[in-house]
Amino acid sequence: MSGKIKNNDSSLSVNDGVDQQSSINPNLVDHSKGRRTSLSLDDYVAGIKEGNRSILSRAITLIESTKSSDRDLAQDIIERCLPDTGNSIRVGITGVPGVGKSTFIEALGNHIIKKGNKLAVLAIDPSSTRTKGSILGDKTRMETLATNDNAYIRPSPTAGSLGGVARKTRETIYLCEAAGYDTIFIETVGVGQSETAVHSMVDFFLLLMLAGAGDELQGIKRGVMEIADLIIINKAEGDNRSRAELARRQYLNALHLLAPKSKNWQVPVLLCSALQNEGIEETWEKVLDFQEVMRKSGEFDARRRLQNSDWMWTLLQEDLKQLFLNNHRVAALLPQVQEAVASGATTPGAAVRRLLEAFKKYS
Repeated sequence: MSGKIKNNDSSLSVNDGVDQQSSINPNLVDHSKGRRTSLSLDDYVAGIKEGNRSILSRAITLIESTKSSDRDLAQDIIERCLPDTGNSIRVGITGVPGVGKSTFIEALGNHIIKKGNKLAVLAIDPSSTRTKGSILGDKTRMETLATNDNAYIRPSPTAGSLGGVARKTRETIYLCEAAGYDTIFIETVGVGQSETAVHSMVDFFLLLMLAGAGDELQGIKRGVMEIADLIIINKAEGDNRSRAELARRQYLNALHLLAPKSKNWQVPVLLCSALQNEGIEETWEKVLDFQEVMRKSGEFDARRRLQNSDWMWTLLQEDLKQLFLNNHRVAALLPQVQEAVASGATTPGAAVRRLLEAFKKYS
């Protein structure tokens, strides 16, 4: 607080250098030992609500942890932050490999930040099923966005479990919203079933495509087009512009053959060159138009309610599965039963009944 603020009462003044103290525990680092000290629940909640990115990252690490104690603390943090969530626009972004997702996200992200928004980018990152390593290269690919104080980029390794990353990403969305990020991008790898999982947690689903790659209609699954709210033909510059326009018309024709996702929204197909920053403003205008139309019709809130309900059932199924598999009687019996099914000595149905009987009898 600079300068001197005076009241009518001359005895009241605030001198230079008197700053309001943060509610976060200042002793976040144990300097004598060179490592961070543990934070209390109150420290985490206060830090997140004050927009402390370091504490936000540590809270997300708790979400991603496999330790039950970390998971329990993460759930307590989420519960405390819940009143400050739900105030963002959640955008899923997918596309075939090589379509330029990172360049597009950086261009679109910089555009909306200039308009006063705060952006969190959650990138679902492919993990090696053999080494369990992951690429985690989004921060190096989005150099200007990664250094912007109003942007937060967090790769989330799948570790071979799409269901697990969907759960972690949903919870991470809540913490980012509580930290003041009013726009959330969720980037998928563009292969497998990740698109469906991401669609179940976002308000708007954007599909990036290429022209002239021989995959205008056959290279992307029909199911992905059916869940898209906007299709963008990226890299529509130079000699590729005419091919991009042709691809745009083809996609528009294809969309007419699909059942509409919503009676309130006709899916647009736009051209874009993220590299040259062309079509970026039009893209964001479509996102805002969608949000306005869906809120007026009530469909926006209805989707959110349905997503929350589906999420509850998904978590219940996951937790029941873990409870079942962690039962010591089931764990002891499972290898024997699985081998019997594989060899044809028993049927899968009979094996399931045997496992369930063991679970019910001793649980």
